[in-house]
Amino acid sequence: MAQWLDATVVKRTDWNDHLFSLRFSCAEFPQFKAGQFTKIGLLQEDGKVVSRPYSLVNGPQDHELEIIAVPVEGGVLSPKLHELQVGDSLKIMAPPTGFLILDEVPKSRDLWLIATGTGVGPFLSILATEQVWASYENVVLIYGTRWQQDLAYLPLIESWQAQSPERFHFVPVVSREQVTGCLQGRIPMLLKSTEIQSRLGLHLSATDSQVMLCGNPEMIQDTVDLLSELGLSKHLRRSPGQISMERYW
Repeated sequence: MAQWLDATVVKRTDWNDHLFSLRFSCAEFPQFKAGQFTKIGLLQEDGKVVSRPYSLVNGPQDHELEIIAVPVEGGVLSPKLHELQVGDSLKIMAPPTGFLILDEVPKSRDLWLIATGTGVGPFLSILATEQVWASYENVVLIYGTRWQQDLAYLPLIESWQAQSPERFHFVPVVSREQVTGCLQGRIPMLLKSTEIQSRLGLHLSATDSQVMLCGNPEMIQDTVDLLSELGLSKHLRRSPGQISMERYW
């Protein structure tokens, strides 16, 4: 049965003025699977909890929980979360939920994790597990943002590159400015032109690839359309395919 648990902020990271992460402790929070999400909330004066769903960024083995968020203008929750400091209280719903997890993904040679914005969160959780490295020969993270300053967790991502340089392939994509080391443009178009595949030396196919998508619904739809042209299909339990996804709004 779902219930609200009390949590306390233990760290905040401001990637820039509109992108932040909150790390918090909650000793009662149950074990979860990498890629899942839950509701984060704040208790109001009337006793009600205003909440929104957020993916957990941390790995399941971590003793603390973490989310990444943006303060949406006019939002009822995210601007208030943006104001929280170390020591402040918040609510977290247990148990977590969601099916953007490796247990739901069929086996393949390559795993492609494709995210925009805060949609990178569940993939960071997945990359922090032993399961992903034991299950795939090649693990690809394609992470797109509008501006370079919106690329969060780069030191963490670079640590995985250092640990598995032959198996982990990272492609940062920035759409609105030219940045050294990053591709410029929209992810679907860069896949369509095969610029991403050429950079990686890997191809997308129904035989060798599983693709997980998270973030902007427009990016997801355009990428699904492209992947469909390449012979990949949406994955369902009753009809196994190669594409799993989670839209962020």
